[in-house]
Amino acid sequence: MTSDEMQKLGKESMDMALTSLGAWTKSAQAIAVEVVDYSKKSVEGSAAAWEKLMGAKTLEKAMEVQSDYLKSSYQDFVAEATKLGELYVDLAKEAYKPFEGVLAKASSMK
Repeated sequence: MTSDEMQKLGKESMDMALTSLGAWTKSAQAIAVEVVDYSKKSVEGSAAAWEKLMGAKTLEKAMEVQSDYLKSSYQDFVAEATKLGELYVDLAKEAYKPFEGVLAKASSMK
């Protein structure tokens, strides 16, 4: 391998690594924003439920408020877990993209 070929290979490798890192960083930021948003909504939902619970005049109403809160909290959690799962899959796909060409070349050389 000549010096020029080595330089070209080094540059291509660095470009792939930087592209992958950029994709990872972008996806990680999206995940962090999503987690912060969910946490904020969760705290707000808890505070609202607590206020409703404190305003309940009967035991039945208090149990209804608590039941509604638990149901909505569970549904929100499942939806958030699904969304985060999708974001992690996207992260993996985007971080892998720069290396697809190299891996395809390596596979065809066998």
